[in-house]
Amino acid sequence: MKYKLFGSKTGLYSSEVILGAANFGTRKGYGASPEESKQILAAYKEAGGNFIDVSDTYQLGEAEEIVGEFLKGQRNNFIVCSKYTRSSEVNPAISNFGNHRKSMKQAVEASLKRLKTDYIDIYMPHFDDGVTPLDEIIRGLEDLVKEGKILYTGLTNFPAWKASSIASAIKLTALQIEYNLLQRTADRELLPMAQEFGLGIMMYSPMAGGLLTGKYRDGASGRMTAGANSEYKEDEKTKAIIDALVLISKEVDATPGQVAFAWVLSKDTFPLIGARKLSHLEDSLRAITIPLTREHLATLDRLSAISLGYPHDLLATVKRSM
Repeated sequence: MKYKLFGSKTGLYSSEVILGAANFGTRKGYGASPEESKQILAAYKEAGGNFIDVSDTYQLGEAEEIVGEFLKGQRNNFIVCSKYTRSSEVNPAISNFGNHRKSMKQAVEASLKRLKTDYIDIYMPHFDDGVTPLDEIIRGLEDLVKEGKILYTGLTNFPAWKASSIASAIKLTALQIEYNLLQRTADRELLPMAQEFGLGIMMYSPMAGGLLTGKYRDGASGRMTAGANSEYKEDEKTKAIIDALVLISKEVDATPGQVAFAWVLSKDTFPLIGARKLSHLEDSLRAITIPLTREHLATLDRLSAISLGYPHDLLATVKRSM
């Protein structure tokens, strides 16, 4: 596995693929057992991985506990990112969740205990709660850095205007966003903003919850066939993208999901592997070695492209006329 600088303002080297721990544990009734979770962690380490992403809400804190057990005796060899906002409680009191400083303080102290460490490398709100003033978040994160409880700061699932406001006031390090062939709205504002501020960009759901593996075409069950989505359908754009993934996968001797993951890797960011089974990790790591050509990438770029909207489309027209 290759290593790259995480953003342009830290000097911190990260493995090119991040291991997401959302499925570590079974406290929510699904996920990988602690034993299989540790097998996944060990295999990721063996492959050269050094960056683990977790959150206090993942499996109601069990994911952090599993990661903490794994890190014994080797904590300093890994970059650990954790998040707060939702709380690790099933039904938290109204004052115990959100992005305010009380929630932040309680969450980081609990995460440190579960992770069995005295610092978290990267810490961030998990969502914009729509209520907490940005200054409250900024001051809270700054205090945690000064106290040595966290080293770097980041944001997940924040609109670009709020993220840029925070990045202008604090030394922000990371931005975590959803990004894949079916979800490219971050191209409008979030990615240009992150690049302007030199942030390390973490991309979750690179295979769109399994949709880009093509498995639902074969009748497999999963997130896309649960509840209201029980009758799986593809719109025209999704069909064209999956068709292309199937075709390219045959040319490069891979699976459609691996090709989708390799496409995200080509964006020079840090995609997350959200493995629930050891085989999921092994399949995703195979994407690192897939030789996608410029033609392959151009085809997938074209099929998945979105309209950037105003003012970007207008500015592009003006530039072409100059």
